[in-house]
Amino acid sequence: MLQDKINRRKFIKISASALASLSMTSPVFSSENEVLRIGYLPITDAAPIVIAHAKGFYQEEGLPTAMPTRVRSWSTLTESFMTGKFNLTHMLLPIPIWMRYKNHAPVKVLAWDHTNGSAITVRADAKISGFADLGGKQIAIPYWYSMHNIILQLGLHKIGLKPVIQPQSVKLKSNEVNLFILPPSEMPISLSGKKIDGFIVAEPFNAVSEIKTGARIMRFTGDIWKNHPCCVVVMNERFPATKPEYTQKVINAIVRAQLWIMDNPEKTAKILSREGKGYLPVSQKTLVRVFTKYDIKTYGKGSLPQAIKHPEWNISRIGFQPYPYPSATAFIVEQMRKTLMEGDAEFLKKLDPDFVAKDLADDRFVKNAVAKFGGFDKFPEINIESPWDREEIIEL
Repeated sequence: MLQDKINRRKFIKISASALASLSMTSPVFSSENEVLRIGYLPITDAAPIVIAHAKGFYQEEGLPTAMPTRVRSWSTLTESFMTGKFNLTHMLLPIPIWMRYKNHAPVKVLAWDHTNGSAITVRADAKISGFADLGGKQIAIPYWYSMHNIILQLGLHKIGLKPVIQPQSVKLKSNEVNLFILPPSEMPISLSGKKIDGFIVAEPFNAVSEIKTGARIMRFTGDIWKNHPCCVVVMNERFPATKPEYTQKVINAIVRAQLWIMDNPEKTAKILSREGKGYLPVSQKTLVRVFTKYDIKTYGKGSLPQAIKHPEWNISRIGFQPYPYPSATAFIVEQMRKTLMEGDAEFLKKLDPDFVAKDLADDRFVKNAVAKFGGFDKFPEINIESPWDREEIIEL
């Protein structure tokens, strides 16, 4: 928790310095031939932006592209983006909201990187079968400004439990759930060592815990909020404003990668794995589970916990629909106001959710890319009758 505070202060200082530098110098992104520099966390959320590299899709669009750089934490990724080390990244959707409207960072969301792809995982011996059993428990989250924090607290409030932030040594009341930050890579080890009771995080760490320690998926997040966004594709706003052709090429490559992943889940697992090209430091077996295993026999009615309660939704464990629905962004802003977080979140009270939905995202490029690669029917999550609008469905 102390480290998170230090990282936040460091980020704010770096943001201020970077913004001052941008305001006093010529545009950083001046050349159409600028090398694409990609930063990512080693989670399956990053699959589209790294598969686009692995399959040569950026290169085929004429974009000179460096080898993607793997980083350990969200703080490092945001800091590196702000200082210009990376000009293309994926971020948890609440992070660019925080960056743009709290720190006035020049960030734009250009597409959704993926949907679903996360879960609440608990120890097999913790006697946790649902949200009602989380009272008095220690639950790790990857970042305060995350979909994970929002979805977890949605469930806690619904069941009448109170999220708190306090040292793990403090005894909890029966209706309290203690939340704290852990890097995703540390979660499975902490769970198996009984330092925590559960965690909510992106894949592949849920699958890692299932395979290595027999941990149980309490609930898939996509089974709580149908086809929810998680990570989004972000770039400096100078790209869509001054380099639209360059930006379009980037999004073309990413959308093409999303389609390829949906058609080739096992090949995707191999490429990403340590047995393949090593973008993620996990086994092919673990990643195959992430991309293919979402079955009712294992996770549905009769299983304990019951990780899938809405089989009629016909969703996937992880999905790759790219369109950034404004309704989802507006809902996130509304929920962020109700979500307990460390730090100063007063800026959220001043935000108009509908304004943020329109201002944060630029959907021109993803619409063009969807049309270029076959239209709405290529993406099963898009409603063909009303492709650019949807109703957000949230059910425990």
